[in-house]
Amino acid sequence: MKRNTEYLPEDLLVEILSRVPEASLARLRSTSKGWNTLIKKEERLAKKSLVVMLIHNRVYLVILDLHNDNIVKVISQFSLNDPLSSSSIEVDIRHVCHCDGLLLCTTMDERLVVWNPCSGETSRIIKPLNSKYSSDVYALGKSSCNEYKILRVHHHGDGFSFSCLVEYEIYDFTSNSWRVVGETTEWSLPGGWRHGGTSVDGNTYWLSRDFNQDCRPRLTTSLRCFDFSTERFGCVSLPVDHASYNLFALSVTREEQKLCLLTSHAKTYDIINIWMATKIKTTGDMSWSKLLTVKRTHPTFTGISFLADRENKVVVCPSKYENSSTRLHIVGTDKYTKVDHHGVGSKSSLPVMYDPTLVQIQQGSLGIGTWKAPIT
Repeated sequence: MKRNTEYLPEDLLVEILSRVPEASLARLRSTSKGWNTLIKKEERLAKKSLVVMLIHNRVYLVILDLHNDNIVKVISQFSLNDPLSSSSIEVDIRHVCHCDGLLLCTTMDERLVVWNPCSGETSRIIKPLNSKYSSDVYALGKSSCNEYKILRVHHHGDGFSFSCLVEYEIYDFTSNSWRVVGETTEWSLPGGWRHGGTSVDGNTYWLSRDFNQDCRPRLTTSLRCFDFSTERFGCVSLPVDHASYNLFALSVTREEQKLCLLTSHAKTYDIINIWMATKIKTTGDMSWSKLLTVKRTHPTFTGISFLADRENKVVVCPSKYENSSTRLHIVGTDKYTKVDHHGVGSKSSLPVMYDPTLVQIQQGSLGIGTWKAPIT
């Protein structure tokens, strides 16, 4: 970075970079800390957010620009071919989660792939023993010692109407192995909440269903956090007057990557509120502020994917239904827009904020095999 900018004024460099294609600009952010800092601080370069979307079992990088007429544009696709197979057929992806710019992809055949979209580095992970269940929950997280880990949560039942045994285990990159870290029958991650885990500061949050001693569900639900340092689940406080609203989903703000909660009024679904966590304490107490209140403009459902834009005061979410699934809904206090994400026909989508990273994937002492997966 220093060598490149030694003879160029910063304003000229910004002018040059503003003409660089979005996909190339994303890759530049992962080449050095200097490039990353410059691109992030300059509004002309940073205003176009990168979003990862799972579209028809493929992972895409998408530009989401809410400053200029709500532009949504697919800029590149992640192509993953199985290195153990002679076939060139791409691997289908079932779910995607993220942490610090790294993505954890669950394939349709229940393998796990950790991917850095900018560098193209991937790492093939050994799947958990006896894992045959598409309902298993996975999350990628980071401990206070900057060690990345994978969490797997397995339900011995649906965990909706009645309690079931919930087991959770950790994959350690350095030892290349899985180990059980806990189990419970007091709560579960049912239905649409199962794959709605949201990563903030290295830990992952879920909405959960609680059970009484007779194994029947309570009327209330909880917000739980898995701490990758202690490798334990903990309960986190919700906004005040919990009985006055229904819980739908978790996400983050587009700008600061703060935890967000989407709720609706307990007696009517016409009003939707977005809450933002302003302070997270180690005790599990959390301070919340109401970020946005909007009218419901399209069907909302449990576990809905969304992004909250604090600056523009809008919430962005995809359609659920196949005949309209190539659209994103952008809803504000006094606006509603439907935008096609051009270039891709699909039947499902999941937006996840993406911040390019310099992080390299840890490799175990036994070697878990790596390969380059190009962005096309």
